[in-house]
Amino acid sequence: MIVAESLPGPAARTPVTAAKSVTAAKSGAAAPDAVDAGGDPLGALTETVESAAARSGEAVLVVPEGERLVVLAADEGAAVAACVEYAMALEAARAVPEQAVAEEYELVVGLSAPTGPIAAAAAYKQAEQALSVARRRGRGFVEHEQLAAGSVLPLLADDAVKAFADGLLRALHEHDATGRGDLVASLRAWLSRHGQWDAAAADLGVHRHTLRYRMRRVEEILGRSLDDPDVRMELWLALKATTTE
Repeated sequence: MIVAESLPGPAARTPVTAAKSVTAAKSGAAAPDAVDAGGDPLGALTETVESAAARSGEAVLVVPEGERLVVLAADEGAAVAACVEYAMALEAARAVPEQAVAEEYELVVGLSAPTGPIAAAAAYKQAEQALSVARRRGRGFVEHEQLAAGSVLPLLADDAVKAFADGLLRALHEHDATGRGDLVASLRAWLSRHGQWDAAAADLGVHRHTLRYRMRRVEEILGRSLDDPDVRMELWLALKATTTE
């Protein structure tokens, strides 16, 4: 299943006086005329998908939902392939400065994993998740299978996650800024060693009693117990989020 969404693009903020087409930046293939001044990227995507399905004799269901488009098509069929090629062509074109155009709307597409016709609800949820990730990362196209095969760390780059991480660790950073200890570095070493005192202390070059004191200070400053696995998980993710580009 495919879920596509039309988002305001640069041209929605900067007036465009002449119609322009988008050209694929790879393989010399041209994407359909998707966006011009006042254009309709969802309409162009609908035409692309329906044309591919008609040529291959596939059944396809295209359902408009406001600024969204839901496409139910055969897994790995011609309609899905046409949609993927179209979305990737638009994304590639935007990545090349000399080929980029001032678009009034940008297209974002999420694709579910192959699920079969009886799992439409699961496929819709997967496609929505992929679409959400594509939107946060500024991507034009993301497959749900990429999320399962990849790392969770890129998701920590989300602004809301970074804001949470900064808030959680702020008191520790403020403490370290006074020169009274390296609590953040000590916490990172201790968590990375799964709470093994001797190993973490060796990494830091301090005595394990010093590290134990620092971890007690972390608990006092944060008002949280490091014996709680949820607290350790949140602190580790916060540390990763503040070091993720």
